[in-house]
Amino acid sequence: MGVLKRFTDIMSANINAILDKAEDPAKMIDQYLRDLEKDLGNVKAEIASVMAEEKRAKRELDECDEMITKLSNYAEKALLSGNEADARTFLEKKGEYTNKKATLLQAYEMAKSNAEKMQAMHDKLVNDIASLNTRRDQIKAKVAMAKAQEKINKIGSSMNSASANLSAFDKMEAKANKMLDEASAMAELNQGREEASVEDLMAKYDTPSSQNGQVEEELEKLKEKLGL
Repeated sequence: MGVLKRFTDIMSANINAILDKAEDPAKMIDQYLRDLEKDLGNVKAEIASVMAEEKRAKRELDECDEMITKLSNYAEKALLSGNEADARTFLEKKGEYTNKKATLLQAYEMAKSNAEKMQAMHDKLVNDIASLNTRRDQIKAKVAMAKAQEKINKIGSSMNSASANLSAFDKMEAKANKMLDEASAMAELNQGREEASVEDLMAKYDTPSSQNGQVEEELEKLKEKLGL
């Protein structure tokens, strides 16, 4: 009956506490259910043994009752036949069986009680296994969801990293645009300076020509005034 104690210990255990210690709850509950299935086989073997004992005790009790009834009938027949001594012998034997019956009845009631307890434990174990199988599917579904969420989290982390890289590229692009704008502005300034230099150079040649003409004109007027 040692399996009964193990069965009681298992069913009184807190499965949540067991699963909390497991690195992989899905594998843990699979192992737990395999152990329960094994225990169920042991319980069935124990039930068969106890039920066999119950049947044996019942058979012996029924045989004892039959013998008591038979001895009573023989005692009546012997007495009707005028054989009081034989009747007394039958009744004495009946008394022995009657005393024996009390012991057999006690043994039968105990065997019957044990069989009923074993059957109740068996039924409970079967129901608990069915319930745990349902919970196992739920636990496995939750584990699958957790793993999927972990993958999503990793992808999200990668995307955040990619976004950070894009932000860095935006900064580099802005810097490149700024450098290009500065270079363009410098080019415009240089072009303006070049144009101004050409104008100055042109004025160099234009100005003397204008002054010489004025001088010549004034010179002619002065000659005319002097009559030269």
